[in-house]
Order: sequence, then structure tokens, then C-alpha cells
Amino acid sequence: MKELYIKRRKSVFHKLMDNSIAILHSGYKQFKSADSEYPFVVNHNFYYLTGIDQADVTLVIGKFNQEYHEYLFLDSIDEVMAKWVGRTLYKKEASEISGISTENMRFNENFYTFITNTLQPTRHFTNVAENVYLDLERREQTLYNTFALVFARKLKKEYPSVKIENLYAMLLRLRMVKEEYEVELIRESIETTKKAIYNVMYHAKEHHMESIAQAYHDFELIAADKINSFDPIIAAGHNATILHYVANNSKIEPNTLMLMDVGCYTKHYSSDISRTFPVSGKFTDRQKEVYEIVLDCNKKCIAYAKAGMSWKELNDFAKRILANGCKKLGLIKEDCELEKYYFHSIGHSLGLDVHDPSIDNLGLLEGMVITIEPGLYIPEESIGIRIEDDIQITKDKAIVLSKDIIKEIKDIENMMK
Repeated sequence: MKELYIKRRKSVFHKLMDNSIAILHSGYKQFKSADSEYPFVVNHNFYYLTGIDQADVTLVIGKFNQEYHEYLFLDSIDEVMAKWVGRTLYKKEASEISGISTENMRFNENFYTFITNTLQPTRHFTNVAENVYLDLERREQTLYNTFALVFARKLKKEYPSVKIENLYAMLLRLRMVKEEYEVELIRESIETTKKAIYNVMYHAKEHHMESIAQAYHDFELIAADKINSFDPIIAAGHNATILHYVANNSKIEPNTLMLMDVGCYTKHYSSDISRTFPVSGKFTDRQKEVYEIVLDCNKKCIAYAKAGMSWKELNDFAKRILANGCKKLGLIKEDCELEKYYFHSIGHSLGLDVHDPSIDNLGLLEGMVITIEPGLYIPEESIGIRIEDDIQITKDKAIVLSKDIIKEIKDIENMMK
């Protein structure tokens, strides 16, 4: 695996201007209250280039006179804290994961000395950076003070002659197209998600509360040593008409539909699957009518999606199908009324993030993994249906990574007998 991370770092190097450094930070642990912390989530751009999942580690890639340089800064081992919470990585372990030589590793207390020596010339340092590339993701700064944003402000104040460049878009472009290793990890996440959905379906007639349904779902993830990649949506009846309902604590009424929108991580690569089924095990006639329209849209959009297509083209295609379906259902008379019952896009990129960042104007690229997730939400009938699959885009067609998760009415009813 370290060969893959080396290749990715070299890809970044080739895109840098000469006499530049690129800096990426793994992120900090976030305190919740008093001495408790939120679970650490590594910066996925940093992880993409190193494979290291540890707080407060910094990667530096340098390009001087067209030559490649790299450094890793990490915590020194605190033997006392190791007894309480476990130790951090030794340099040798970090090297085995990332492929960065231990000779190019430093401890965090030396980072700012390194920066000073790299940004202002001295007789001991001949490599002087004129440009600093930072992972400047666009967020509300007062709420999202990343290492990169704080460091950028420090650079402007202390090194005003240094030019700051944004590394974020460059990394997005690299991450958009998935390598086979990444696809296999997504497939593994999908397989666990399938088991979790099926466990809920098998026991659906025993559920009286959404929270119990979630317990059946979460059991499969825990058994597989995985975690949710986002707050699971396990919504019954009217709750299924709320797009991002995550309370999962309502009573389940008889003869309603349950909408599950769930996913998990495998080495930080996510699945994102939605399935809808009747809690009684059998669809009513009206539920069947609505379900078949959503399923038809799901299948046609998967068949339609291919490399070179814009997201707008795919979205417009989905809307035409759903609008025609809503007319047949007697819900609308004009296409422009569709937003009453369908108000989100047809899908999104998938990978290290559930909504993996992508550059929209590039459209669908060969090798991308995306979701296809049409839905209809009819509050007045307490019917909410979404059918979401994970697919990989190829030149001429899509490969359905989640094809083994049933979605035909007859298959669902047979499973739930």
C-alpha cells in the first residue's frame, strides 16, 4: 500500500511550482466537554497521501530545483499517556504505512523551526520556498478553523512575501477518479451495509420503534468492526418524507413503509445505500405504484449515466422520469410542480467522504464512484421512498457496485415472508 501513497504524493509534486512546499495536516482531536473528546476523524486529503490515521501529524512535500523532498512531523512518544490511552506511532511504523523514510521524519516541536528555515534564507539552508500550498477547503472560518486556515493567517502576518496557493482543488481532482483498491474498499463497505439492511428487514415485524430497527442495523456494523459513515436514516411512515430525518425514535405504525439511508466505513471509504420496504412485509397497491416509479427512475438513470456526461444532464433526465410518474399518480399536472415531491439531486460523488468532494464542471469522469438516488416524498400520504445505489462510471456504462442488494418488489416481499 505504501507504494500507492508514494505515487499519489509524486502526483502532487509534479503539479507544484518550483521552489514550493505543500503542507497537509491530519487534524486535531476535538474536545467535547471537560476531559472527554469526540472520536478523532482524520483529514481525508492528508490520509489520501499518507495512509496515516493519527491526530496532529503534518506532511510537507517540497519542490526545489525540480527535485522531490518530503517530510513528516509527528508526536514524540509519551510513555505516561501511552499507559492511559495507547501510544502514538513510532517513526518506523509511520514509515511502513506511508513510505516516507524515517530519515525524513521530525517531531512536532521542530516544525516551526523547519518552516522558518525554509521560508527565509540562511547560510545553512539553500532551499527557500517562495510558494506555500495549503489545503484551504472553503468553509465558514469562524466555525471551521483548520490547521491550514490558521497557518495561512500566520504566513500572511510573518512572511508577507510568500505566496499562498490552494492545494484543495488539486487534491479533489486526484480523488475524483478511484483506483481499484479504493473501489474494493467501497465494495466491502457495501457488503456490510447489505447485511445491516437485511437484518432490519428480517426482523421488521418485530419492530415497534425505529430505535429498535436501528439496533438491528448497528449490530451488523459492530460485528464487522465498522462504524456508520454518517448518521443513519431509519424512518418509518411520515418520517420517511423528511429528507435527512435522523432522530430514529418514533413508533412504527402498521402498514407503513420504512426508508433506510445508511452506510459504513472500511478504512475510511464509505458506502451510501437507500432501500425502502413495507414494515408488514407486503406493499399496499398505492405504495407499489409510487415505488415502481422511483425504481424505474433508478434503473434508467443507472443505464443512462456514463463518462463525459454533466451532472445537470443526469439530473434533468431523472426529473423528467419522476415528473411523468407524478402525473400518472395524479400528484401534479405540470413538470414545474415536481419539487413538491422531489427536491434533491440525483446523486453525488462517493469515496473517502460520503459526499466526496468533486469539481462539478468536470461532470462524470471515467473511474468515478457516484450514487444514484431518486426518491418521491408525499407527506399527505405518509409515503417516502428513496432507492439509492452506488455505481462506478465507465466509458460506456455504469457498474452497479450494490447490485446484490435487492430492490424489486417481489424480492423484497419474498424475503420478508
